[in-house]
Amino acid sequence: MNRYNRHIILSEIGQTGQDRISNAKVLVIGAGGLGCPVLQYLTAAGVGTIGIIDFDVVELSNLQRQVLFGTATLGKNKAKAAKERLDDLNDSISIIAYAEKLTHQNAIHLFNRYDIIVDGTDNFETRYLVNDACIIANKPLVFGAIYKFEGQVSVFNYNNGPTYRCIFPNPPKKDTIPNCSEIGVLGVLPGIIGSMQANEVLKIILNLGDVLSGKLLCYNSQTSKTSILKINRNEKSINSVLKDKGSFCKKEINFNCEFDAGEVSITSILSKENIQFIDVRETHEQPKIETIKVTQIPLSELENNLDKIDSEKEKYLFCQSGIRSKKAVSILKAFKIENCFSIKEGAIDLINHIKEQNKISL
Repeated sequence: MNRYNRHIILSEIGQTGQDRISNAKVLVIGAGGLGCPVLQYLTAAGVGTIGIIDFDVVELSNLQRQVLFGTATLGKNKAKAAKERLDDLNDSISIIAYAEKLTHQNAIHLFNRYDIIVDGTDNFETRYLVNDACIIANKPLVFGAIYKFEGQVSVFNYNNGPTYRCIFPNPPKKDTIPNCSEIGVLGVLPGIIGSMQANEVLKIILNLGDVLSGKLLCYNSQTSKTSILKINRNEKSINSVLKDKGSFCKKEINFNCEFDAGEVSITSILSKENIQFIDVRETHEQPKIETIKVTQIPLSELENNLDKIDSEKEKYLFCQSGIRSKKAVSILKAFKIENCFSIKEGAIDLINHIKEQNKISL
């Protein structure tokens, strides 16, 4: 009574509503920027069983926005580290950590154990996997996504409502959309969007208010403005998933890149000569690099600056973490520019490695 008093005294919830919360089972996919606030508020609210699935480990760069973690959890599995913190927040509920990757092989079996699925992922491959598994298992999906200063929230597959594929029928090509590590994100934004997701979960459990089914809420943290887009149910997209459910557990989403990205490791170029380094990060991301000679061409301007590409040299492209540079290599190959390679480790590792080795001559 004391722990949930502020819920119980709300006439719209009461003891009956709190009992519903206590009997609910919610699975959160990903204990990252979105997953952390979702988990924190659902745990505090008293959701009876909470599952957390995440195979990743806590890194220093996570602490800017993933509020469940601290320096003591660096290197630990996120699902397990989150469980330790949440057990302390509320020891009267059951929290289950799955320190593994969500796959086509385990998704349906796992989803069947829970009432509601929450998407806290940061990549399209898993996002479509989660959506399709929810359609097959007939589970409501609380969706959230963030991009720099903007976020989105919706509820899919709820009471015969639309699904993620109804608004985005097909996944984009792999590596064409940058993630947070590529373009950054405002630290408080996942907290805002994750809290909205937790709110939708509680509304579903309590049958309270207007659930965001058939609606995509868009939030801009710079202007504090929200807008809501209507989503219509697309029977063709849904039926295509249901038709293929027999082979779902054997299936992997195929993200085909149009060209071979030609990835190389830093160590493989340390002794090379007559090469050109090309930084494809955006201008505001490109601090002056004193260590090596670098040609700076943002990915967004690459096609208009092909004259800066030295045809006589091997070209080694890099960005923050190796995703945009792979896309840049694909673009150059489309223009029949050969001997182009993407440095998979990214800018920071490249610069540090060169400082340590000092073996590259240009």
